[in-house]
Amino acid sequence: MPLLSLPCLQRGLLAVFISASIAQPLSAAELVANQPASALTAASNAAVLNKLPFTDRTDYESVSRGLIAPFKGEIKNAAGKVIWSMPAYSFLDADKAPDSVNPSLWRLAQLSTHAGLFEVKERIYQVRGLDVSNMTIIEGDTGLFIIDPLTMAETAKAALDLYYQNRPHKPVIAVAYSHSHTDHFGGVRGVVNEADVKAGKVKIFAPSGFMEHVMSENVFAGTAMSRRAQFQFGTLLPRGEKGQVDAGMGKSLPVGGTITLIEPTDLIKDHYETRNIDGIEVEFQLTPGTEAPAEMNLYLPQLRALCMSENATQMMHNILTPRGALVRDAKAWSQYIDESLARYGDKSDVMFAQHNWPTWGSERISTMLADQRDMYAFLNDRTLHLMNQGLTPMEVAEQMKTLPGELEKKWYTRSYYGSLSHNSRAVYQRYLGFYDGNPANLNPLQPVDAGKHYVEAMGGGAAVLKLMRSALDKGDYRWAAQLGNHLVFAEPQNKDALELQAQAFEQLGYQSENALWRNIYLTGAFELRNGVPVYQSSSASSDMVKAMSPALFFDYLAIRLDSEKAQGHDMTLNWQFEDIDKPFALTLRNGVLTSREDSTNTQADVSVKMNKATLDKISQRQLDFPTAIKQGDIKLEGDGKKLGELLGMLDAFSPQFNIVTP
Repeated sequence: MPLLSLPCLQRGLLAVFISASIAQPLSAAELVANQPASALTAASNAAVLNKLPFTDRTDYESVSRGLIAPFKGEIKNAAGKVIWSMPAYSFLDADKAPDSVNPSLWRLAQLSTHAGLFEVKERIYQVRGLDVSNMTIIEGDTGLFIIDPLTMAETAKAALDLYYQNRPHKPVIAVAYSHSHTDHFGGVRGVVNEADVKAGKVKIFAPSGFMEHVMSENVFAGTAMSRRAQFQFGTLLPRGEKGQVDAGMGKSLPVGGTITLIEPTDLIKDHYETRNIDGIEVEFQLTPGTEAPAEMNLYLPQLRALCMSENATQMMHNILTPRGALVRDAKAWSQYIDESLARYGDKSDVMFAQHNWPTWGSERISTMLADQRDMYAFLNDRTLHLMNQGLTPMEVAEQMKTLPGELEKKWYTRSYYGSLSHNSRAVYQRYLGFYDGNPANLNPLQPVDAGKHYVEAMGGGAAVLKLMRSALDKGDYRWAAQLGNHLVFAEPQNKDALELQAQAFEQLGYQSENALWRNIYLTGAFELRNGVPVYQSSSASSDMVKAMSPALFFDYLAIRLDSEKAQGHDMTLNWQFEDIDKPFALTLRNGVLTSREDSTNTQADVSVKMNKATLDKISQRQLDFPTAIKQGDIKLEGDGKKLGELLGMLDAFSPQFNIVTP
C-alpha cells in the first residue's frame, strides 16, 4: 500500500496537542515606557483610602502568624532558569501605595508577599508564597498528608524541602487534590514518585470526576484560554508599580517549570465521606459545580480544622474567569458554603484555604463563611432580580456597584480576583446566554467593519483622535477606550490611535482594585505599544498527554478539522488501540468528524492499528507518524491515502492571536 505523504502526517498527529507558551517578564529596558498615573487617577486612588477600613490590621497579623521560616528567594528549573521569584516583588516594601496602584490592591499585594513555612495549628503546616497556591502539610502518626502539591514539580519540591529543613523528615504517605485546577495538582511529582503510588505506599485522594474534568475542562478551548490567561495573570508584564503587582489569589503563576500528574488512587464519591489517613480522621465534603466542576472541602475533627479548598478565600472569586471557563453556579456555591457553616462552623478553631491565609477562632470563621455565603447568593439572586426587570448584562453590572450591607466593608469580599461587574454578567450568561435580547445586537457587525463605520460617522480618524484626547483629559477613560477600540480596528496602523488607546487602558488598570482587571488592561496597553509577543514553546506536559483518553483525543481532532476543506471528502475509518483493547469507528461526513467508542465500521476506507503509547509519543514530538509506520508501530489496512487526506485537513492553532488589534 502507498505510504502517506509526509507533510500531511506532520501537520496532523504531530501537532495534536497545543504547545504550552513559556514567557518571562521583559525588563523595563525592553519595553515602550508606561505613562505615569494621571492626576485624575491619583485622586481616584487616594479617595479609596477614605472608603475602606485601612486601620484594620487583622489580616497583617494573620498572614504572618505561625511563621517558622520565611522564603525570600527564587526557584529554578533543571536548566537553571528562574521560574519563581519573590525578590521581583521587593518594590512592595513601600508602605504607601504609589499613584499607579489602587491602595486596596496594594494592601493585598503586600499581604501576599509573606512567603515561607507557617504553622497553622499543631500538626498542620502551610507553605505559602512559593507558587500561586498553598501547599498544606498535615503530620500523621508516621508520615505526611499533603493537600495540593502546587502547580509545578519544581515549586512543590522547594516547598517540601523548606518543610524538611525545619520539621522532622517523615515520608509523604498521602496526597489530596482538592480540585481539578492545575495549580492544585501539577507539582505532585515534586513530592512523591509514581512507583510508590503504584506500590500502595502513597494514596492520592481526589473528588469524583477529577480526571474527566482535568482532561476536558480546558483542552477543547485550550489555545484561546491560554492566550487570554496571559492577559489575566499579566504574564509578560514587568513586576513593578506600573506593571504586575499581584494575581488576587497569590503573586502570579510560576512559568517554565514542569506540570505533572499522577492519577488518583481513591476517589471521594459520597457527599460526605470519612477516611482515616495515618491516624488523622478526615471528613471530605464534595462541592461539585462551585469554584471547579470537581471540588471538595476537608474537615479534621481531631484538630478542629476546616480546609475550604478554594471555596472560601480572602477575596471575591470568579463566577466566570476572564480567561474563560464553564460558568459556575453561584447559587450552589452559596449553598455549599452554608452547609460547611452549619456542619463545621462552631466546631472549627482554624479555617484555611489553598490560597491566601487562614482565619482563626470559631466566631470569626462562622462570620466569614456567612458573609461569603451571602456574597455568592447576592450575586445570583440580585442578578436574576434585575434580569427579570428587563435589564441587559451591562445594565445589571452598572446597577450592582456595591455589595449590600456590611459586606462592602469586609476585606475578604473585595473584588481582588472576581468582580461584581464580571460576576453579574456571568450569572446573566448562565441563565440567558450572551445575547441581551435587543435585536440590534442579534447580528452586529464584526469589529473591523463596525470600527470603519463608526470612524466614518464621527468624521474620520483625526476627529476620533480629538475626541479621545478630550475624554482622556476629562478622565473619562472608559469612553476613551471605546472610541479607541473602534479607531484601532478601523486603522490598525494609526500609531496615535494605538498610543492613546494604550493610555486609556493604562489609567483604567492603575485605578482597578481587581488584580486581574489591572493585568488585563496593562497587558492590552503593552501589546498596543510592543505588539503581540512571540513566545518560546514547549511541548505539553507528558503526564497530561498520557492521561488524555482516546475518546477525548478524537473529540479534539474533530475541533481541529477544517470543515470547509473536509466537505466532499467523506470517508470512514476504524482506529484500534491494541494495548488497551479499545476500538473506535470514525466517520467524516458533511465536513464533520464523529467517532463511536467500542465500535467499528463494517466497510472502512482505512483501518489504523497502534498502541496508545505510540500516540502519546507522537503527541509529545518524540516520534513522527511516517517513522512509526516504517518501524511497524502503526499498521494500516486499506487505502492509506484516506488517512493522509484526513490529517491534511487538520488545522494547527496559533497560540498568539491578536486581541486588542485586528
